[in-house]
Amino acid sequence: MARERGDRGERDSRDQGMVDFVVKIKRSACVVKGGRRFSFNALVVVGDKQGKVSFGYGKANEVPPAVEKAIKEGEQQARRTKKLSLRGDSIPHRVIGKYGASKVILVPAGAGTGLKAGPGVREVLQAAGIANILTKVHGSTNPINLVKATINGLQQLRTKEEVAALRGVKL
Repeated sequence: MARERGDRGERDSRDQGMVDFVVKIKRSACVVKGGRRFSFNALVVVGDKQGKVSFGYGKANEVPPAVEKAIKEGEQQARRTKKLSLRGDSIPHRVIGKYGASKVILVPAGAGTGLKAGPGVREVLQAAGIANILTKVHGSTNPINLVKATINGLQQLRTKEEVAALRGVKL
């Protein structure tokens, strides 16, 4: 579930053009001699809303430093990833992303359909700039695995021109 920031649960990152969504914050406890010591884990999705998307995972003793660490890691990964092949504000073809026990099916949709996706998948698609898509999750609903499976599915996308070049045919 994205944390509410402004009206859409998003915020501008330090780099211009990058936006981040907090997908999940978890609290873990370690029992020590004097009681419990709490720490926090943050899962954040970072993207430029134009086809570049990645995620970051940060851990700290308080929530704000954990989120900052996750954003920093996500921005570094976003620089290394290639831009996705999109068709307008949707995807060019149906694709299945898998990671661990999670499977995410991404189906292109016509204009005006909107973003039909659950938590975890929705944040990745918003950060990538996809506005019209249908999704279905099978298997595990662990947020980390869902984010990784969605990114895996998006990286499998190819345009007609890319497929034609790979096959050595002319359109």
